[in-house]
Amino acid sequence: MRAREFIVESPEGKMTKRQRWSTRGVHRFKDADGRDRYYELNRVMMAVASADGVNPIDIPSASWAHNYDIAFPYTEEEAAMLRQAYDAVGSIHHDLNNGDMRSQEAPGGNPKSPIKGFRGYPR
Repeated sequence: MRAREFIVESPEGKMTKRQRWSTRGVHRFKDADGRDRYYELNRVMMAVASADGVNPIDIPSASWAHNYDIAFPYTEEEAAMLRQAYDAVGSIHHDLNNGDMRSQEAPGGNPKSPIKGFRGYPR
């Protein structure tokens, strides 16, 4: 068996004439660094949702999680497990809540359920 029979390397494909005829308005895009296609797609679609095609859009090009994976530990034990794993793997990590694991209602939120209590379940 010759190498050319099982190694298939070809240049980037091109849209055929038939594909161009049957589709209109095809756009191809990626982030400037070419690193994270899913994140770029998410940001572009968020911008499209707030666009009207005429007026400028005021949206940051990146969120607070840009270029980072994110984890949300629910308990102190889980947070300690994550810190241990980050150190073992050599990940750069930041605790954005500075160790505060308390969850609080946002100011102005309604702390009472709008559902009427029933069968012994309080409201």
